[in-house]
Amino acid sequence: MPLPYRGRGSRLASSRGASTSVHSPRRAGRGAPSSSHALRLTRRRHSSEQVPPGPEPQADFRSGKWLQEHAGGDARDSQQTARAGMGSRHRICSQEEVVIPCDSDNDSGSVDLQLSNLEDIKKDPSSLELTDSDIFDITGLSQESFIYSYRHLTQQGPDNEANVERLIQSIQEVFNGELQSEFEKLTFLRSLSSLSQTLPYDETTESFIHSHITDIVHVLNCLYRQTFQAFSEMLQSLVVKDPHLENLDTIFKQMDPWLQSTKDHERERATASMAQVLKCLSRHLSLKLPLRFQRLGHFVALMALLCGDSVTEVAEEAAEGMHCLLHVTLRLKCTIYDKKNHPNLRRAMKKCQELLELYSIKQFYSCPFKIAQIFEAFLNSNELFQFVMTTLDGLENLKHPCTQKSAGELLITMVKNAESRFEKVPEIMGVICARLSIISQPRVRRQIINTVSLFISRPKYTDIVIGHLLCHPVPYDRHLAELWRTLEVELPSTTWILWRLLRKLQKCHNEPTHEKMAYVAVAATDALYEVFVGNRLQAATFRLFPQLLMTLLIQIHHSIGLTMSDVAVPSGLYTEQEMSSEVTPLCFAIQATKSLLLRTLCWQEFNIMEKNKGWTLLEGKECHLQGVSLLANALLERNHLLAHKVMYLLVPLLNRGNDKHKLTSAGFFVELLQSPVARRLPSIYSIVRLKDWLHHGNRVFKFLALRGLRYLIKHQDMREDIRSLLPCILDLLCETDEKIVLLAIQILLQLVGTMDFTTLTAMMKTLFTLFGDVRSDVHRLSMTLFGASIKSVKYTEKKGVENQVLDSLVPLLLYSQDENDAVAEESRQVLTICAQFLKWKLPQEVYCKDPWYISPSEAGTVCKFFGKKCQGKVNLLAQTLMFSKNAKLPIRRAAVLFVGLLLKYVDCSELRTKGTDWIENDLKALLHDPEPSLCIIASQALFRVQKVGAEPDPRQSIAG
Repeated sequence: MPLPYRGRGSRLASSRGASTSVHSPRRAGRGAPSSSHALRLTRRRHSSEQVPPGPEPQADFRSGKWLQEHAGGDARDSQQTARAGMGSRHRICSQEEVVIPCDSDNDSGSVDLQLSNLEDIKKDPSSLELTDSDIFDITGLSQESFIYSYRHLTQQGPDNEANVERLIQSIQEVFNGELQSEFEKLTFLRSLSSLSQTLPYDETTESFIHSHITDIVHVLNCLYRQTFQAFSEMLQSLVVKDPHLENLDTIFKQMDPWLQSTKDHERERATASMAQVLKCLSRHLSLKLPLRFQRLGHFVALMALLCGDSVTEVAEEAAEGMHCLLHVTLRLKCTIYDKKNHPNLRRAMKKCQELLELYSIKQFYSCPFKIAQIFEAFLNSNELFQFVMTTLDGLENLKHPCTQKSAGELLITMVKNAESRFEKVPEIMGVICARLSIISQPRVRRQIINTVSLFISRPKYTDIVIGHLLCHPVPYDRHLAELWRTLEVELPSTTWILWRLLRKLQKCHNEPTHEKMAYVAVAATDALYEVFVGNRLQAATFRLFPQLLMTLLIQIHHSIGLTMSDVAVPSGLYTEQEMSSEVTPLCFAIQATKSLLLRTLCWQEFNIMEKNKGWTLLEGKECHLQGVSLLANALLERNHLLAHKVMYLLVPLLNRGNDKHKLTSAGFFVELLQSPVARRLPSIYSIVRLKDWLHHGNRVFKFLALRGLRYLIKHQDMREDIRSLLPCILDLLCETDEKIVLLAIQILLQLVGTMDFTTLTAMMKTLFTLFGDVRSDVHRLSMTLFGASIKSVKYTEKKGVENQVLDSLVPLLLYSQDENDAVAEESRQVLTICAQFLKWKLPQEVYCKDPWYISPSEAGTVCKFFGKKCQGKVNLLAQTLMFSKNAKLPIRRAAVLFVGLLLKYVDCSELRTKGTDWIENDLKALLHDPEPSLCIIASQALFRVQKVGAEPDPRQSIAG
């Protein structure tokens, strides 16, 4: 019809009620197609009008006849009126015989829809718009009459009033009779539309319409039912004429948006139509190869969702249709597969038969669990994918709680029963992750997360699901964090899932350290943190504690000093604004490690780490291994069972991975060698491995090897094996790394009693070079080991080391004046050992702690003792003078004072023979020292030397 007429008519109708259009609710002009002008006109004329209160007829479409009710009674709600003819038992779907009107004699006429028409309308949606030319093609309806009618209605005057009277009369005739032919129906609609346009200026029209509104609505509502029945019969005719699955696929594509409409009445009509089509198809289905039904999974899921619809009529119609669809599917699959050679199909058919015997159709199809159980066996992988995707859409789009519950049950049941037959799991995970950020209802979110839990618990899909979830930005948003924290999996699957997630992280530790960190490593670490916080995999966390702890410590080592710019982030994952400088790989690793300790009840270990700044140590580049050692010792002290599990885990892992991997593992392993259980380890995993580390090019490995040997040497049965490493350990005394030297000395202190004479003397010579080392601990411990070496010399071998002992006297004596009290005390102790070896009794003044320069008399006594004892054995002056150049002021000062005092007890004749220039030169250099005390003592000593040089030789005076 012309646009003005259509506009005014729709305005009048819209003022009386809501839309009940048969057009697509999603796209204008899309919907069930037609092949004739009559059908298109009917679709256009009766497009979605709800009616005001008034009596209306009821129709029983099952018999193809109309049941009229007398008008009267109270007015009804317009929506109830429109739905009165749509009840599940008074509409199309029924268990009675289906009307297939190839040559129908009812008043709606016969409409035959061809497949080509559907395709044409699909390609050209605009063809659904009705124009005047469509009406003029109908026999008996001329174009001139409509043009004349429209022109004269817009004019005022007697002619116009006459036209209004004619229109009113024409409409009243319809009230008194029945609409039989298409011409009569169209004439009535045209007259009513034209009359409505005179409402603004014609009081007669207004009065007539208001007084006959009930009759008008009554007639329009017959017309609607006839149109709807014609549409249903059209679809059935199509199926009967060409009962192939391709037709059902095409019809479903057109009806799909209607079946998913948010309007109850639209969804109701579409469901009734599809149920009737399925019933018809189930009786006339032609299964000629090739069989094509591209959307079976989608169709099954959608009909199953409709079985749980909140509208009772929709659910009942969907149940009828679902029953027919089951028969169609069974025939289809039995044709495709050989039932005898397909056990799953045979088993499913048996189960289907058993269930249908137990329940009525309504009972059976009202339970999504049973629907999914049956159809799961009949759907291939692609159809299963369609089913899941449609169900996920249902979770999001369907607003009624009952429908959402049905969708969730369908989804869970299908995934659970289908097991390993899904092939597009990444796509499903993608949709799920997208839905999580949209859906707010707790029940629906729980169902979606349970679906992920089912997929991730299947070994076939575990890596696929984890891999997809790890491809999201970190830190995870609250939706993905909720997913990780609330995974619901059965106990046997928890360990497998956590292990596969852990392996994702472990594989990254095998990569070269100079390359960028893999993004998967950061994402997996964050995922572990979320899993620990959620604590749903607690049993698996306890079981995999050793692997989890060591992997996270290694990740910490790899993450030190890195930012997210040092991570190989997939392109497009972040925008520049989303990258925060505060987010670093290290913070994820530390968080995950802390949460692991807390979730495994290692509270005391956690407290030790906090009190001793262990977390700060772990984060440091130079002190990372100190943090590792602290944690290992805390675990060994507070939870030795877990510590032993970690130790046995590390045995085969120590030589795997890159250097950071090995160092962190070795650092933890070495601390655990303190445990008595370590003696049970075969030597190949303990001493032999430590020996290899002693020869490692990395000093840290040497340090760890010595630390491990120090722990093992307390076991007597392991000392013999360690003793074979003595040459290598002795060489480490010359290392520049203080820690290595100290550990070597500590180990040698344990072995000194077992050394042979050659090894012992070689070690004493090396130790003598460490006297006065600027590293005070090295200095002190070297003297300690030197004293222990003297004690261990056998009586028969004393002569061989006597000179070494004598040479050590002056250094030890002077270092007793060291500013470091520990060094000074150790010097006096070792000096005592030397005196005992030489069978000397030291004067008590040796043990005086006061500096010599403030106690000259005590210093003189000491000098007198050593001057007499060493005469002819040691050149005390030369030795002492060497220390006048020592870097430490107390040592220089003691040496100069000792030189001055020693001149009284040396052989002056010998001194004159050799000359004193070499002494004077050294002392003169000290006269300009910035320290006044040293200058004064040096000048006094120089005076004594010069005095000795100036005195005549007594032997020459006697001879003269």
